Amino acid sequence: MLKKRDFTDCYPLYELMTHPDVFPFVRQKVQSYEEYVFVTKTTLEEEDQGKLISRTITDEWDMPIGTISLFDIEDNAGFLGTWLGKPYHGKGYNSIAKEAFFNELFFDLGIETVYMRIRKTNLRSLHAAEKLPYAVQANESRRYIYDQLNEKEEIYDLYEISKDLYTLYLLRKDDEAGEQLLEA
Repeated sequence: MLKKRDFTDCYPLYELMTHPDVFPFVRQKVQSYEEYVFVTKTTLEEEDQGKLISRTITDEWDMPIGTISLFDIEDNAGFLGTWLGKPYHGKGYNSIAKEAFFNELFFDLGIETVYMRIRKTNLRSLHAAEKLPYAVQANESRRYIYDQLNEKEEIYDLYEISKDLYTLYLLRKDDEAGEQLLEA
């Protein structure tokens, strides 16, 4: 489902990223395949420097279908950026990728908080964020971050995923699975 970023995935990812339903919401916008390769090289270097964490999302056949990244890492916190190619929208890949990524971030890499800044016009992503049982809207609780994101005009909503809330979600999920097994 997730793998380290790799140059061999650049072409299929670039093709998926340039779809008009995807491109407006991609953080690292590029205008050519060559520019995408350069951005991928920069991403790999920044990951080596601890500035970000980035993975390729794959389907069941290990084919690249999108990316998920934690940008602007500071004080064990960062901003989530994720996108999927249009053919993979609405098929459950996003939630599976997020869980795998959060498990790695929180339990292997020492991240404590993940923020999501979502354009108020990106209804698909806002709806997806509202469905996450471990995400809370943080426009008020993290007002200083919200104000920084919307310095010039109000563009983004802010969501927060803490390691504690995510861990609680996993524990409850395990309890529910155990109860279902006992009932069977």
